[in-house]
Formats: sequence, structure tokens, C-alpha cells
Amino acid sequence: MSLGNRLCGLAIVVAVALGAGAALASQPTPWQIDFQPAATPVMERLVDFNFLISVLMVAVNTFIIGLLGYAVWRFHAKRNPTPSKTTHNTLIEVVWTVAPIMILVVIAIPSFKLLYFADRAVDAEMTIKAVGHQWYWSYEYPDHGAFTFDSTLVCRTDEECADEATGGVTPIRLLDTDNRVVLPVDTTIRLLVTADDVLHNWAMPAFGIKLDAVPGRINETWMKIQREGVYYGQCSELCGIDHGFMPITVEAVSKAAFAVWVARTKQELARDDTPATTMVARTSSNETR
Repeated sequence: MSLGNRLCGLAIVVAVALGAGAALASQPTPWQIDFQPAATPVMERLVDFNFLISVLMVAVNTFIIGLLGYAVWRFHAKRNPTPSKTTHNTLIEVVWTVAPIMILVVIAIPSFKLLYFADRAVDAEMTIKAVGHQWYWSYEYPDHGAFTFDSTLVCRTDEECADEATGGVTPIRLLDTDNRVVLPVDTTIRLLVTADDVLHNWAMPAFGIKLDAVPGRINETWMKIQREGVYYGQCSELCGIDHGFMPITVEAVSKAAFAVWVARTKQELARDDTPATTMVARTSSNETR
């Protein structure tokens, strides 16, 4: 595990120790100041890149503050009653031009590598398509019979969430959906994103994904979920009055459980009384194992 990921995990452990609440890999927690634990290779690299940028920022700010402090002390009026009339210093001017360029190069090289790494799937094992609507998402599994379903918000208030509780489990306000996107772990998945009305954005923090959904255009990225669990995201592009009520819920399961879910979903869709746009795609640990 990289140093950046270790620090991310350590921050969450400290938050729990201070009573900030349970640290869940899939959702934000109260008083959280760092990323959610990375669940994909892309997010792991994003955490590492953020750590690099943070180190550079601290180093640059420390140097500048120290330089200002030295200038205040060294060139104070009491120490220099006769001020210097120097107007140019070639060495200093070269240094303060070259140094920022070198810092930008240090940032640019890993940044370009990360952008290329996150851009497209290499040898994708399956494809899923997400379509943004005002104000919900629909999903298609083209490699598994091309079935489609809609995914909408379960509850907006704590009272509504309490009413929707089933089996002792209460949906998470503004994050849980009626039909979850079920995906297998340890699988390279190509994600296609588009929209049919206005701009949306498919964002999943734990996956390191934030991709615009543009009408008439298909954008592509990929993910390889490394552990089972439920992950939460939201639309991150202002898309209208209900923009804040357009969540994304992904349930990552084992490959065997995913195959069971696909077979069951196809059976449900084959029934005459089960419309494709309203079928229940939600799973649970008991149902999928």
C-alpha cells in the first residue's frame, strides 16, 4: 500500500477514535477531512498524486514564509538605515523563473500519466452504460442481455428514510437508490456515460470517477473494484431543480454473486408484469451469496 493510501486510512482511524462516527469505505463520514478509502487502482493513484501535490505545497509555502521572515529581519530599517538602491539581480531573476518551471514539470509528468491511465479501459471484461436524466440515472448491461433499469432516490428526509426501512436497515438519506448498480469485483469494467436532456456528471469518490454525461456524446472511463461493498456517489453537474436528489449507488459483489444476480434479473425482466424500467436490481449480502 502506498504512503498516500496509508495516511488516508490513518486519518479515518483517527476520526473514529475521536468519536466522529463509523468509517465506511462507501460513504462520507462526519468530520471527514480526507478522501474515502480507495476502491480502484485509479483512486489509489489519485490519492498518491494528491499526497505529492500536498508535499510540494507545504514545501513551497514553508520556503516563502521563511524567505519573507528573513527579509523582514535582515532588511529592517534599524539594521539598514541607508536602504539599498539595487534594482536588478540576474541570479535571483533566473532562479525565480526556473524554479517554478521545474515545480510545474514535477507536477505535470505524473498528472499526464494519471490522466492517460484513467482515460480508457485496457482489455475490458465487461461494459456498463449510464444515462443521466432529469433527475435519475438509467443503466444498461450490453454484455449481459442489454437489460436496462432506472435508479432513483429512495428518500429525501430522515422521516422518509425511516419509513423505507426494511429488515432493520434504514436507507441513507440522499444517497440510497431503489435499484442499485450491481458490479463484480476484480473485473475491468468499461463505463460509458451519456445523457438524454442536459449535462449531468457520474461521480463516485471511492472509484476516482467524475465523468460528464453529455447529450449526444458518449464519454468513457473504467474501473476495477477491489473489494466488495456498497459505494455511494451523486450527480456532480448542476442539472436543474432536483440536481441534489440524483444519487448513485453501486453494490460490488463477487463474480459468482454477480452471475446469480444477472440470471435472476433476466428472469424478472422476462415476466410480462415486470417493466424493464422499474425492475428491482437491488441485492443484499444474503441474496447474492
